[in-house]
Amino acid sequence: MRCGYRLRGTGNLSDVLPPTVKKIAIPLFINTTTKFELDKKLTQGVFDEFVARGKVDVTSDPKTADAVLTGTILGFSAVPAGFSSQGSADHYTIYVVASITLVDSKTQQVYYTNPSYTFNEDYEVPQGKDFESVENEAIKKITPKFARNLVLAIFEGF
Repeated sequence: MRCGYRLRGTGNLSDVLPPTVKKIAIPLFINTTTKFELDKKLTQGVFDEFVARGKVDVTSDPKTADAVLTGTILGFSAVPAGFSSQGSADHYTIYVVASITLVDSKTQQVYYTNPSYTFNEDYEVPQGKDFESVENEAIKKITPKFARNLVLAIFEGF
């Protein structure tokens, strides 16, 4: 008898997808925020994470895939979480909210959906800089973590 509990990160894609799904398409996420190229960066991060795990083939073309992972980036914010002795924000919590769905290409069966997948990560601003000047660097830093957490959520089925 199995208890239903397992360590995070030990989920198996076969627990979520049927064996007929051999290739997943990940088309460019839709970006409803004002952050330039956030869609490209996050989509590429998720694509790379699936490739690194090697559980299925990955493509950007939905026509050639057994399942399609779509995403809409709904929100991006950087909230000050710490301040320097001069009173300027030097530590931020970055939030990304996205609607994510993984569906079968033929039957449209939903394998995973989260209309408000939320990711947050702390980012420390280097001394003498402000967040606006390092925002692209911060996005680059959080992208692999966003992707890893999303793929784990899909593998775990929640």
